[in-house]
Amino acid sequence: MRNSLTDVHNLLMEQLERLNDDELSEEALEKEIKRSAAMTNIATSITENANTVLRATKLHYEMGNGIGGVGTFLIGKSEE
Repeated sequence: MRNSLTDVHNLLMEQLERLNDDELSEEALEKEIKRSAAMTNIATSITENANTVLRATKLHYEMGNGIGGVGTFLIGKSEE
């Protein structure tokens, strides 16, 4: 995995395809359901993190590239 939101999307779509497989045994389906729950939890955390970064970046630019006290823990350190 290359660690992008597109990769996360693709993995979730692949999982959806596995869940939709009519040839899965009941045991295999249960395994995929558990796997899907785990993947959903992780994908939700990744999405929430991306939204936090997006909001911090937006705030950073709205406040004049960080003027106004945007924490460096959200936007990183300046390279100046």
